[in-house]
Amino acid sequence: MYRRDTIVACATPPGRGGVAIVRLSGDQARAIAEDLFRPSRARSWSPRRLIHGAVRDPDRGRTIDEGLLAWMPGPHSFTGEDVVELQVHGSPLVVERIIAAAVRLGARPAERGEFTRRAVLNGRLDLLQAEAVADLIDARVEAGADAAWAQLQGALSQRLGRIREGIVDVLAEVEANVDFSDEELPGEEIDVRMDRVAASIKEIESLLGGFAAARRLRDGYSVVFVGRPNAGKSSLVNALLGTGRMIVSHE
Repeated sequence: MYRRDTIVACATPPGRGGVAIVRLSGDQARAIAEDLFRPSRARSWSPRRLIHGAVRDPDRGRTIDEGLLAWMPGPHSFTGEDVVELQVHGSPLVVERIIAAAVRLGARPAERGEFTRRAVLNGRLDLLQAEAVADLIDARVEAGADAAWAQLQGALSQRLGRIREGIVDVLAEVEANVDFSDEELPGEEIDVRMDRVAASIKEIESLLGGFAAARRLRDGYSVVFVGRPNAGKSSLVNALLGTGRMIVSHE
């Protein structure tokens, strides 16, 4: 069930780093952010512009960190809702304090994948594109990343849409012939429809046949180098990688 409340979570990987992004999404995203964030200069909240300022805990009257704020009003945002992102220093403690302050102001900690789920429910992504988000994040090779990006842009959805459209058109024509069954259908029209159905089946089989290849693109290959000791396995790996990944000795 779609809960239309405001959610908050860290949108960057956990751990220490240079920058972390805390994301708010929902009807109260801006109101909560206005309580959390104090711009360094008085200015209006212009959509999709970075604003510098301090992130504060209003309940305790303390400054948590300084950073940048970006406001993306819905429906033109990733989730289709009002979205605010706070770019702060990548300290787990800083992120934890900001999220805790946002929760006290009325936000709810987001569930895993909830931002993407809301994007689907609000029509910003379809299920195939949502799957592509995960594939792009998990891609291990360039070809897999390229394939995931194409799917995220709707390439697979458009291909399936064309198949569905062709099948629905044939079905509509068949149903019309059933409704007017007293009229004899020319044989050539039957052949044309059968050819269109056969073409759709061939396209579906092509998609199914490419599943294994697409999986290999996403995950890459596991390659094992087997040979006698000191036969040059490590040198071969380094030559293929173009870097000194394996320890070798020239003695």
